[in-house]
Amino acid sequence: MRTNLFMLMALVLVLAANPVYATKKADAAKEQAKNPATVVAPTAPIPAPAAHQAQPQKKEKAKTMAELAARYDSTSCKDCHEDVYKEWEQSLHSKSILGTPRTAPTIITAVDKGIKLFPHSGAKEDKDLTVNHLMICAKCHLPQLKDATDDVAREIVSTIRAWQAEENDTKRTELEKKISSLNIGCTVCHNNLAIIHKWADGYPQPDTIYGSKAGSHDHPSFTKMAKAPAMKESILCGQCHGQGPNFELDHPSQCGTIYASYLFAYIPEGGTETCQECHMKKSKLGHNMQAYRKDEMVKMALDVHVHSRAMYWRKNKTDGVIPIGYVDIEMHNKAGHTIPDG
Repeated sequence: MRTNLFMLMALVLVLAANPVYATKKADAAKEQAKNPATVVAPTAPIPAPAAHQAQPQKKEKAKTMAELAARYDSTSCKDCHEDVYKEWEQSLHSKSILGTPRTAPTIITAVDKGIKLFPHSGAKEDKDLTVNHLMICAKCHLPQLKDATDDVAREIVSTIRAWQAEENDTKRTELEKKISSLNIGCTVCHNNLAIIHKWADGYPQPDTIYGSKAGSHDHPSFTKMAKAPAMKESILCGQCHGQGPNFELDHPSQCGTIYASYLFAYIPEGGTETCQECHMKKSKLGHNMQAYRKDEMVKMALDVHVHSRAMYWRKNKTDGVIPIGYVDIEMHNKAGHTIPDG
């Protein structure tokens, strides 16, 4: 532990003062003074820091569900990334509010059995609801809700209630489509949440799509591409599939905890693979990221062995001999993290 601490302190000093460069420069000066005829190769200059990327000015907040959906609409990506778009369409990310559909009713439960009953929430009726209230769910299921007014929060709740009460199949489908228009689309991960360490790597810019490449981008709104250092790392997913209660909220909630299990169970046991390596590459599902509901993921994550035997058993004088069966089920978790989780 002490050795690691010293190594960390040394690394901080190197990053802070760059003593290697300073020492080399001093040694070169001494050598030149001793022997003026000696030609000393110039020391490579310190790389210039990246251009400062300030936090962009915030846009005016969206006033309706339709307006918020339009800002984060992924259909414009389909023209160039058709295969990826088709994968994403099948994922739960594409319907993060509607769910399986299980998420939308759970949001209503959180409102009726939680928010409205908390004595200090300030919300006793749907008309009292704000974005801040819904963030206990939207923090992960719809992080862009922070870019909307409180009217949008109330519209989401009223739309879900209408969908739950609707008996006409056509109208119910229309309401499902409206709910699903708010989702975890391309720009949520490739712009909003793409840069994690903003002091080191800058703030996400409104005209830039982040991924593994840098350059120009053929899109009317996002004209640039830039590299996101954490795009292929599990910490990117950990922003939503978290470690437990979201302590930054006024009322911390606990839903997805799988990143904590990954960090504190999988990694300490020698695990080296990222979320993306298993859920995208090995599964061959790409952006159709799935979990325990998909056969491909179940086969990768679990070994299941079933042993059974049948026999006859003499129960008592009244019932006589009856057939019975024994079934032993053995399950082994190969994933390294808790199953199921979110």
